[in-house]
Amino acid sequence: MTPNNDSQNPPTSARAEIARQKMLTAALDVFGRYGFDGASTRQLTEAAGVNLQAIPYYFGSKEGLYIATAEYLMTRIDAHVSGMRTRIGAHLMALDAAGEPLGEAQARAFLTEVLQTMVTLFVAKESEPWARFLIREQMEPTEAFRRVYQGIMRPMIEMGRRLVGAILREDPASEHVRLRTFNLVGSILIFRFAHASVLAQMEWETFGPEQVEILRRLAAELAEVIGQPKGGAA
Repeated sequence: MTPNNDSQNPPTSARAEIARQKMLTAALDVFGRYGFDGASTRQLTEAAGVNLQAIPYYFGSKEGLYIATAEYLMTRIDAHVSGMRTRIGAHLMALDAAGEPLGEAQARAFLTEVLQTMVTLFVAKESEPWARFLIREQMEPTEAFRRVYQGIMRPMIEMGRRLVGAILREDPASEHVRLRTFNLVGSILIFRFAHASVLAQMEWETFGPEQVEILRRLAAELAEVIGQPKGGAA
């Protein structure tokens, strides 16, 4: 009987998926560094360790690879936040079904969890290429931005609005609540988007476990002080 060599030679479908994942991982970094126009097909394939025909074979075109990269980015982020988002979302839906309001204490607890999850995720080394890609799409949005916004950003922002609205006892759709929510989100994302400045100012060498824990405590503080009376809150 011929030995099973699947571990050394995976099936064609498995090899294809491995190649596809390598290309998406490489494309996220290359597109983030050089943008869609600046990234050549040769750069993309060389970074992934595949031949030039891999792009049309797997994605149809460079444009197809770019959109697939945005969708891949969504899955990477979703892997970190989906459990939290599903659990909090189920709680909010249950309250709505029962016709009950979301209490301030519960809203603060959920908001703390959201902000702490965000800060842990976005100071991680893994999120560096994500940030580059997202910053470019924020500056010059394309179809990729629309997909990331609708798939990940909008649901998280709207959940944040619901929590902030409950704490402030204001309509989550109001301009004030929308702005306060963006203010909170920005207070967390600054640690990724101004990564070098934060390390320099704080005199930290990196965002290690100790620094991440400090930032998680700060996230909890941000959730605690929102809506507090003047004199005891920002």
